[in-house]
Amino acid sequence: MSVLFTSMDDQMKSQNVNVLSAVLPLMKLLSLSVIGLVLAHPKIQIVPRATFKLLSKLVFALFLPCLIFTHLGQSITLSNFTLWWFIPVNVLLSTIIGCILGYLVALVCRPPPQFFRFTVIMTGFGNTGNLPIAIVGSICHSPDNPFGPDCHTKGVSYVSFAQWVAVILVYTLVYHMMEPPMAYYEIISEGNEIQEAPVNDISRPLLVEAEWPGIEDKETEHSKTPFIARVFRSISGASQTSFPDLELTEEGGGSSPKSIRCLAEPRVVRRIRVVAEQTPIHHILQPPTIASLLAIIVGLVPAFKDFVFGDDAPLSFFTDSLAILAGAVVPSVMLILGGMLAEGPNESGLGVRTTIGIMFARLLVLPLVGIGVVALADKLSLLVEGDEMYRFVLLLQYTTPSAILLGAIASLRGYAVSEASALLFWQHIFAVFSLSVYVVIYFKLLSYV
Repeated sequence: MSVLFTSMDDQMKSQNVNVLSAVLPLMKLLSLSVIGLVLAHPKIQIVPRATFKLLSKLVFALFLPCLIFTHLGQSITLSNFTLWWFIPVNVLLSTIIGCILGYLVALVCRPPPQFFRFTVIMTGFGNTGNLPIAIVGSICHSPDNPFGPDCHTKGVSYVSFAQWVAVILVYTLVYHMMEPPMAYYEIISEGNEIQEAPVNDISRPLLVEAEWPGIEDKETEHSKTPFIARVFRSISGASQTSFPDLELTEEGGGSSPKSIRCLAEPRVVRRIRVVAEQTPIHHILQPPTIASLLAIIVGLVPAFKDFVFGDDAPLSFFTDSLAILAGAVVPSVMLILGGMLAEGPNESGLGVRTTIGIMFARLLVLPLVGIGVVALADKLSLLVEGDEMYRFVLLLQYTTPSAILLGAIASLRGYAVSEASALLFWQHIFAVFSLSVYVVIYFKLLSYV
């Protein structure tokens, strides 16, 4: 009998220890965020906001690319490249499912009509980059982490391999979905005029540049207008007086003979081409994406890989220096997040019911659906066999709050900037609890608890 009680006590102690191993990494990240919040708080402001913006640029242009290149390039091979195919597919699946949930939230919660698309976007597009990297880094920081000695390298590699899909979605689909609705353009533009700040004003919210420094340089003639609606005139009854026709006429003018005009580019094709030309797809070639491409190229070519990675590699001193810089990613990202939260939520016209609906769908319902998707994929033998970090990263893609980059896109398009700021603030506050719960659940499902 005493042996039975002893074994039960040992099992309970083991479970408590393993629950702590799931929660403590998030507590570490929370501590870093609180430090950033204290340093940036307006009433204290030990570190000025301009310093946080400079730190954001360093993460974007230096620290994060170094982290991606050193870990992804070292771990990827030709065989791994074919095995990891479900990671980008999972990003698409999580986005599609999230958008469906967002559509349902918009139908049930009935936000103001001008924020219908905004509700769908903020529910569907999660943080697939900086926050998962920070979570993986914190979990793998302990030498007795549950994922083994290659925990950090594999985790960062999987997260990095997913980023290019998310980036393409943001600079194509999200960019156009976040354009101001034409029917409500006058209301939205009036609201943005009050908040508009000079380009180089350091009072610009940290949210705007937290994951896209220098966004003010990306604004174009049409970025703050309902461009697609103007091109296709898809909204009937909208006022057209403020929106003159774009240059869509054929070469040769309208007096061309009908036989020649039949050979001209069709009207619909021409309008699609105009929209495509205004899509900022070129923005995907940013330092983190370039680092991912270089890492894949170097990793897939054995001659390059032997020259760059390894203790005996001629460029080992260079990769070691990059690894030293990469170590600054996790603390920097969490300090920036704390600085962003220190600014507090802005006033929002979204409504309390819709805000709660988005957070409920994004942070509580979507992870449950993600568990089902990953379990089904595992049952169909679509995942890397025996790799629990692989499964953990897939599950994280359904668990994180909305991408901070959406705040930058909102600012670029002049659409729902205050609403994005407020929603991201409350999502990240609530994510402290939802992430803690789901990480424990994931550890249990992965047989670590």
